[in-house]
Formats: sequence, C-alpha cells, structure tokens
Amino acid sequence: MILKFLMANINKILGIVAVILTLLFVVSCTSQTIEDIKNEDHVGKTVAVRGTVENTIKIGQLSGYTLSDNSGETIGVSTEDLPQEGDIVTAKGVLMKDTLFGYYILNNN
Repeated sequence: MILKFLMANINKILGIVAVILTLLFVVSCTSQTIEDIKNEDHVGKTVAVRGTVENTIKIGQLSGYTLSDNSGETIGVSTEDLPQEGDIVTAKGVLMKDTLFGYYILNNN
C-alpha cells in the first residue's frame, strides 16, 4: 500500500524534496552579521557579510574599506576594487586576524 502511494505520487515527492534542498542551500548561503563572524572559529574560513561601505582608503598597493552593518559592528575589508562610500555591498572573503588590525576580511579579487 505504501509502495503504491509512493509510486503514484513520485513527482510530488521529488518536487517537495527539491524545494527542501533549495531552501537549505539558500539558508546556508545567506550572509551573517559582522558580530557573528568576528570570532576565532571563523578565522581562515570564507565568510560573507552585508553592510554599508565607510572609510575607503588606498595607499600604494594597499587598499580597503570599513564595512558596518545593523549589528552595530564594523570590520575592515582588504580589496583592490573599492566601492563608493555609502554603497551597500556584500563582502566575501577569508576572515583574517592580525595583532595590529584585528579581524578583517581578505577579498582576493
């Protein structure tokens, strides 16, 4: 009886499984807050955070900006491509921790 039900509804079942897998993928790809990622567990791992660009700087080959989000935290982003101050962007890269700069995201464009 269960086998008959499964065979008769295989397309519906596969559709439901596809929706569940898609939702799991979307949830796993959403960005975290800066407050969430600023910890030792994320150092060396790829992270993504969305926020407002502040304080862009370029000194020779060194360039980056500060990113702030709704959590009230800020983080530095080291990148060659500088967005405009005030832009809302998603910064994705490897979380690094330095004695001088603290936590920052290394974005290798």
